[in-house]
Amino acid sequence: MNNVKTAALLTFLGVLFVGFGYFLGGAQGGAIALGFAVLFNFGMYFFSSKIALASARARPLEPTEMLDVHSTVASLAQREGMPMPALYVIDSPQPNAFATGRSPKHAAVAVTTGIVDMLDQRELEGVLAHELAHVRNRDILIATIAATLAAALSLLARMAFWGGLGGRRSNDNPIGLILGLVGMIVVPIAAALLQMSISRSREFEADRDGAESTGSPLALASALQKISHGVARSPMAVNPAISQLFIEDPEQGRPAKRRGGGLMRMFSTHPPVEDRIDRLEKMASGIY
Repeated sequence: MNNVKTAALLTFLGVLFVGFGYFLGGAQGGAIALGFAVLFNFGMYFFSSKIALASARARPLEPTEMLDVHSTVASLAQREGMPMPALYVIDSPQPNAFATGRSPKHAAVAVTTGIVDMLDQRELEGVLAHELAHVRNRDILIATIAATLAAALSLLARMAFWGGLGGRRSNDNPIGLILGLVGMIVVPIAAALLQMSISRSREFEADRDGAESTGSPLALASALQKISHGVARSPMAVNPAISQLFIEDPEQGRPAKRRGGGLMRMFSTHPPVEDRIDRLEKMASGIY
């Protein structure tokens, strides 16, 4: 169901993007919107992993460094019939990790020094299996497309505000002008909410697939509990555009990012850790 939901949300996001361009600028605006979507996604398809690793200040993991990480990833990749991803390390006390890359053949997994210090071997294996599940399911590519379309929608709205789309004009139609202004505000917000919903769905799916790979849902649940507490104590400043890639929001501990009620959850790229742990515990009991 998570896969179906993700496909539906991506489709709706693409239709929303082109439709918004058509609404603001007629056929010309729709064509411009479609061109933006193709151009942005082409660039992010090939360069997103390099941008993510550079933004996180990740460096290549040396062959003689963190041997447990090397051996665990190699074992998991072999078990799943996947190519060995490139390994990176982030020098940060915060326990966290993320995967990036457009496909299993062009993937990279990055871990912080903090997560290696905090977790035991079974917990670390659960986290790395979670990240490889993202790679296997091509979640990074899905997330990149969703984030790119959401960002492009905001740019499209600004262009329309300054008359950069051409096509139909609504200056002589008060109702059209009001609808256009409302759309410029509401549509980018709706796109961002869809992007975050996709991100949350993929996290649940990676939890499940990672736990199935190791056969230890409770080990991943324990790891998520430790990571959540560690992130809250040591927030890490990263570009918000890549925060969704991490197994937990690296800025979770900052006051502005602390989760509130249901409304705040809608604006989060990650599901509440309590919900993730609950699903894993049910999975271990054979309920989920």
